[in-house]
Amino acid sequence: MEKPNLNYIQQISGGDKDFETSMLTILKDEFPKELSSIKKNFEEKDYKQLSFNIHKIKHKISMFGMEKSFDLASKVELEIKNKHSEQYANLITILERINVYLNDK
Repeated sequence: MEKPNLNYIQQISGGDKDFETSMLTILKDEFPKELSSIKKNFEEKDYKQLSFNIHKIKHKISMFGMEKSFDLASKVELEIKNKHSEQYANLITILERINVYLNDK
């Protein structure tokens, strides 16, 4: 299973540590809120908003160098649009792993 990393952020920063710190601060602030919204909208069966939430968080998944997880999020987004959730639990596992990773940074 893929592990989150900061390689992409370090690559686009060009060695600018202030930029890296700023990006990490933003991610640490936004990511838990977005994860919470995803869970809430799933529980409430608000599939339209849930699909939007998943779409919105996908770019953050890719920022952590997790290409397979990004692909899974895209599949889940389509599933949710069709009111299916077969892969939802797998996506939540990935998002929680990212959240733990951010908490450790």
